[in-house]
Amino acid sequence: MKDARPAGLFVTGTDTGVGKTLITAGLAYALRVLGIDAGVMKPVETGCPTRTGRLRPPDALTLREAAQSRDALDLVNPYRFHEPLAPMVAAERSGRRIDVGRLEERFTLLTDRHSVVLVEGAGGLLVPITEETSCLDLAARLRLPLLIVIGSRLGALNHARLTIETALHARVPVAGAILNHFHADRSVARTTNLSALRRLLPIPLPGEIPHLSTIRGQALWRHPLLQRLLTRSLRQLLPETIARGET
Repeated sequence: MKDARPAGLFVTGTDTGVGKTLITAGLAYALRVLGIDAGVMKPVETGCPTRTGRLRPPDALTLREAAQSRDALDLVNPYRFHEPLAPMVAAERSGRRIDVGRLEERFTLLTDRHSVVLVEGAGGLLVPITEETSCLDLAARLRLPLLIVIGSRLGALNHARLTIETALHARVPVAGAILNHFHADRSVARTTNLSALRRLLPIPLPGEIPHLSTIRGQALWRHPLLQRLLTRSLRQLLPETIARGET
């Protein structure tokens, strides 16, 4: 019998382009290596290129590959749009409407198939999926705790605190945060962000991801350093799931 709250994480970010897909894919792969059956979901993806007349969602495809998932793409990614806009706006401009109930149904199917499900949001926490539903609202409806990916740059302290305080005010649990150095340059802000965030944030910050260089012939989410850091972080982010997997 399943727990009342599904096992998993809703991965959001302090902004768009801070490394949510890298972290989500890396976590999915780390769980598989640990012998834990991980499902993945990208409920809505925008900015999708067209290939042979069909929209191809690169983030969702990356997640499915990292999880070694055989789930149908329409289950992993129910909605995809061409224009790189907030989901609500992209849907409106394409003449479509996002049905949040459909997203919940697809998520339930994934929880029935897998021991744990990782869901990657779109952009930041309050990005609108519809006029009534943000990514924060979706995480609450799916009953998943948040993992917040913090982009390490000037402004990270403000963005992280706003994101976390908004989640906690809405009574959505936050499992933790990961600081990601998604640019190669190392400004003073980037070198001091981790220590400052650990003093300021009321949540665990188990991981700091340095800027990673692609290893030839290997997807970045398989990078050995990333895998070491994320495997260690999982013991704080999903302690019960990891404990069950090790027994």
